[in-house]
Amino acid sequence: MRFTPTARRICLAPVLGLVLVTAMSACSSSSSSASSSASTTTSPTDITSASVTPSSPTTSPSATAPAGPKAGSPQATAAIKAAWVKFFNAKTPIPQRLALLQDGSKFTSAIGAFSASPMAASITGQVATLKYTSATTANVTYNLLAGGNPVARAIPGTAVLQDGTWKLGDDVFCGLLSLAKNSGGLKVTIPAACNSVS
Repeated sequence: MRFTPTARRICLAPVLGLVLVTAMSACSSSSSSASSSASTTTSPTDITSASVTPSSPTTSPSATAPAGPKAGSPQATAAIKAAWVKFFNAKTPIPQRLALLQDGSKFTSAIGAFSASPMAASITGQVATLKYTSATTANVTYNLLAGGNPVARAIPGTAVLQDGTWKLGDDVFCGLLSLAKNSGGLKVTIPAACNSVS
């Protein structure tokens, strides 16, 4: 059954509420100078038919393409799917989680608190659809499950190729925090690192 946006917020709020309130109490106050790629409102394609949409280069012609699995390749798609599963796996050590999140070092305290919460142990994530938007970015929708049961579906986010690794865009973590804050009147403080996330 596909959840409506309102139902998704209602179902997700209890699951993430305790996790995120705990996470926010330990968040770093450093500000982010990095900006994530802007999300588009285009409908993502299915993973099996993911495509690459070339974008205009932002670097000089002599610059080389970033290292890592090439956007649109089966290796890139597998890497993005694996990043989501590993990031939301309670057994993944904090340093590995940070390495799977864009500019992860700016979220050290929040990820640490998230990982320490008993509620986080039951949450898993999986990519539902993705569409490559450039050589270094992809629009993603993903599902969250608690105890194996879906609690939210088709949540929008991005994946980015950073330092040769496909990672969850910082908008994914910040978006979860915003969703928790806006659902059910939960009092969640958004970390300063999310201020420049589009």
